[in-house]
Amino acid sequence: MADWAGRRIVVAGAGASGEAAARALLELGVHVTVVDRAASARTEALAAAGATIVLGADAAPAGTDLVVTSPGWRPDSPLLSAAAGVEVIGEVELAWRLRGPAPWLALTGTNGKTTTVRMLAAMLAAAGERAVATGNVGLPVVDAVRADPPYDVLAVELSSFQLHSAPSVRPAAAALLNLAPDHLDWHGGFEPYAADKERIWAGPETVAIGNADDPEVAKRLTRAPGRQLSFTLGEPGPDQLGVVGGLLVDRAFGGGSLAAAADVRPAGPHNVANALAAAALARAHGVPPAAVSQGLAAFVPDRHRNERVAEIAGVAYVDDSKATNPHAAAASLTSYDPVVWIAGGLLKGAPVDELVAAVVDRLAGVVLLGADRAVIAAAIARHAPNLPVETVSRTDDGAMSEVVRAAAGLARAGDTVLLAPAAASMDMFRDYGARGDAFGAAVRALS
Repeated sequence: MADWAGRRIVVAGAGASGEAAARALLELGVHVTVVDRAASARTEALAAAGATIVLGADAAPAGTDLVVTSPGWRPDSPLLSAAAGVEVIGEVELAWRLRGPAPWLALTGTNGKTTTVRMLAAMLAAAGERAVATGNVGLPVVDAVRADPPYDVLAVELSSFQLHSAPSVRPAAAALLNLAPDHLDWHGGFEPYAADKERIWAGPETVAIGNADDPEVAKRLTRAPGRQLSFTLGEPGPDQLGVVGGLLVDRAFGGGSLAAAADVRPAGPHNVANALAAAALARAHGVPPAAVSQGLAAFVPDRHRNERVAEIAGVAYVDDSKATNPHAAAASLTSYDPVVWIAGGLLKGAPVDELVAAVVDRLAGVVLLGADRAVIAAAIARHAPNLPVETVSRTDDGAMSEVVRAAAGLARAGDTVLLAPAAASMDMFRDYGARGDAFGAAVRALS
């Protein structure tokens, strides 16, 4: 690591990944400048550790020879745009350059990433591996690669933002779960977004795993330079994992039956697909079939992902606040019938007509909230003009209570009231977790 000492590196952003990158570089003897928009507890701690803190800068200091950016910084941010002639990488790329011998099993996709990476980590643990879920799941990858004692293998969740600035990352195996329009404001369109996702397969040494049931993924998988494998909810062919007679079956690595599809949690076909992707990554690493089954049995889903909150007067209330885009909401909605759908928030430029048209037959009513509620309302008016729709315009702390009361008024015994917003939460809530917590509290107040 001697080649890092004395270098002058700018870290853009003092969030979790920026702080981890800055601390790692400081320990390597780098002159670190952290640029952020405002002072915080993190900038104060990094200053105490030896970093130079610059607030609101639009250009890197003279003499900078590398910029490490954070996922929240768009490529057209003034600081990054002004870095002409200076290499710009992300925290994940830095982690790759600092890595030890532990292989990376990586995955990306529009939806299901965190559920899948945690399933994978559980399978690896069941096989006796010292493993951790890292990346977009919360633990910065630069911390994971520098852990002491070191991990045997890393289960790495990668977002499109992270892959955009990770040009040399080459996992041992990598899966692309699905592709649908998302983050179009950040990437500038669907094709750049999908191309960044596709980077996960860039190396000829990477076992490329894709969703055969997703046309966009299947098309792009044929371009992967390494071995190409896939998974499907149907009966698998050679080099596939799939479902036969209610069992997850491996015909790519000769593993045979792996687990019962009915035992996958959270429920729903999309999570069976996630389990198949995790199993494919695990089997690519040599995890035995029994450990795949044991890992799935031990897996505990994160909150706000098809989480059943309560049943009141015969009506089920389900929190899928993590459905932050139309593709995720579609997967959630097709798991229930009939549904009173709670939707709305920040669509980030994503279209909703296709979603509404696909699910309208299972909807008993809709309650809308958030900044882009009118966009969803217009789509419903086009496809289901007679469907009962309630709109909540308030944005204060009591808004979710009004939303849940409205949904309860539309629901009948046997219905599911489903929070699957199809949109981000930041217009009204700190994050999707806070939105889900507000929904849960409002539901419990009903009873």
